[in-house]
Amino acid sequence: MGNIAVCPGSFDPITFGHLDIIKRGAKVFDQVYVCVLNNTAKHPLFTVEERCELIREVTKDIPNVVVESFHGLLIDYVQKKNAQTIIRGLRAVSDFEYEMQGTSMNRVLDENIETFFMMTNSQYSFLSSSIVKEVAKYKGDISELVPEVVEKALINKFN
Repeated sequence: MGNIAVCPGSFDPITFGHLDIIKRGAKVFDQVYVCVLNNTAKHPLFTVEERCELIREVTKDIPNVVVESFHGLLIDYVQKKNAQTIIRGLRAVSDFEYEMQGTSMNRVLDENIETFFMMTNSQYSFLSSSIVKEVAKYKGDISELVPEVVEKALINKFN
């Protein structure tokens, strides 16, 4: 069966911070499913399909990463993939409080699923998809924040 993990998120769009967590997770786990969640509370810039395609493009050189989307409870997706672990990136203490709630709920739903927290590389500790979109919207330089294919997709969205 192997050591399978799920790295969930909205990834709207994927940033170098997300990519850092995915790459590091892929070194620890045999298989990593990057799961693009369709969060109805958020109003995404990119469709789920566009986000999946961007992630596939920037992770194509990581053979044990699979990109999919899912609508519903994360724990249902994790169980469907026979994964034992959820990977989450942490930037700051504020992330921890939010993540602790989700992790606690997931433990209630399935106590056999563990959450693996990874501290984001310090150079990405300020980085969020929201910040990237805001800078891109006003034509700021985002080349240090996202892969080139994502930068081009953002420029196209805002033109």
